[in-house]
Amino acid sequence: MLGTLTRYLRFMGYDTMSANSLTPGSSREDTLLLEIARRDGRLLLTRDRELARRGANLAVYISSEEIMAQIRQIADLGLIEPEIRMSRCSLCNTRLRPATLREIREARYAPRSNRGLEFSWCPTCRKLYWMGSHGRRLECRLRESFSS
Repeated sequence: MLGTLTRYLRFMGYDTMSANSLTPGSSREDTLLLEIARRDGRLLLTRDRELARRGANLAVYISSEEIMAQIRQIADLGLIEPEIRMSRCSLCNTRLRPATLREIREARYAPRSNRGLEFSWCPTCRKLYWMGSHGRRLECRLRESFSS
């Protein structure tokens, strides 16, 4: 439901859990999501009006389907600072650590010219991150969205 928002929040450095990590098709999924939010001190972001109503102060109804409008909504609520931090894996949410020279060298997808770049590594996914063109485009989209 909010997979793109999940990835953006992770790029912004927020500890973000996705409902996709739960067993699909569970009839108790909504109740389980609310239990996780309560237990872990999380805020549930949802496009499901009824779930947001049931969650009361544990949930926020996300009104738009468009990603920048979603980010603006939660930023306007004071829940996030919309800035790319690249401190969490966008796939699994693990905290990134500085990459070793070996990890950079062995990543076939790493840029050939890495002068001036800082690399991070996800020890869970074994994925290399750096602020390349994709990250710069995300930064630009955020900047444009919040400058108006």
